[in-house]
Amino acid sequence: MNSRTEPAEADGEPETPARPSLIREFLLVAGLFLVYKLGRQLATGHTAEAFRNARHVWHLERGVHLPHETAVQSALLHDGTFVHLANTYYATVHFPATLAFLVWLYLRQPAHYVWARRVLAVLTTAALVLPFTFPLAPPRMLSGTGLVDTARVYGPSVYGPPSSDHLSNQFAAMPSLHFGWALMVAIGLMAATRSRWRGLWLLHPLVTLLVIVGTANHYWLDAIVATAMLGLALAVVPAPHRTARTAGRGSGLPKPREAVLAGAGR
Repeated sequence: MNSRTEPAEADGEPETPARPSLIREFLLVAGLFLVYKLGRQLATGHTAEAFRNARHVWHLERGVHLPHETAVQSALLHDGTFVHLANTYYATVHFPATLAFLVWLYLRQPAHYVWARRVLAVLTTAALVLPFTFPLAPPRMLSGTGLVDTARVYGPSVYGPPSSDHLSNQFAAMPSLHFGWALMVAIGLMAATRSRWRGLWLLHPLVTLLVIVGTANHYWLDAIVATAMLGLALAVVPAPHRTARTAGRGSGLPKPREAVLAGAGR
């Protein structure tokens, strides 16, 4: 009898999940971003209603004793460098970080990539409904709050005057997809890796939350609603099953190997 050991077969399961077609995925992801931009554009207008809703949100937050947005902004305004960094983070990190996340998953964890892409698609599609039903002016536009439009004052700014800005709908503050996407990036990376430090990915949504509130682009409730919608998306999209062969992929850990006797019974 030969006592040499060999890796066990995976019961017919492929060692690496099939990676989707690159061209197909490029078109799907590009379509997701395009729907995000065009959908928000279709919901433009409703200016008076957007400001009425902004007042309602502001008073609701105070009524339930949420932290005051001005407290976060005051901390930023102590140093012009912090304000500029916050504005830069808001303007430049949102799309590139999400795209880098999807590319990394596509290359290293195809099953998790498909799951994450579906969750983001569900979240984004659901988020496009609110601007039609609940247009909302951001806190930087709301008078009497003590908040400053930090991007306009300190730069850089991604928005022009609302009346002439044809590239974005500035009255679609709720939900905050800046925060929703950032939270999904963290959750997706935590699910796809097994590093003991993977909890640090939560710093991305935490920093994003402080930035969107401190720059007066979003209310706390915008992030809360985005979190609830992401939770629903995660509930309806089945998560990928981690197998013994994929447990170490993307984390630098060795893959588990199960030893069996080769030639047993010969």
